[in-house]
Amino acid sequence: MVEAYVLIQTEVGKAAEVAQRISEIQGVTQSEAVTGPYDAVVHTQAEDVDSLGKLVVARIQAVEGITRTLTCPVVKL
Repeated sequence: MVEAYVLIQTEVGKAAEVAQRISEIQGVTQSEAVTGPYDAVVHTQAEDVDSLGKLVVARIQAVEGITRTLTCPVVKL
């Protein structure tokens, strides 16, 4: 299992809507609108790195209102 946090920048005024729409995507365990340099933070889980990439590129980035994402895989030290 691969976990990652996806940091999302949105169009102005779209953070809450984007976070809500992303929360409905399979593989997303939590989605929150936040303040600061990013507008939403999303926690994801996938079977492997390839599945994580597909989740982010094909499903999350397809949500209207997103301008940029940064994917941060979780490491278990």
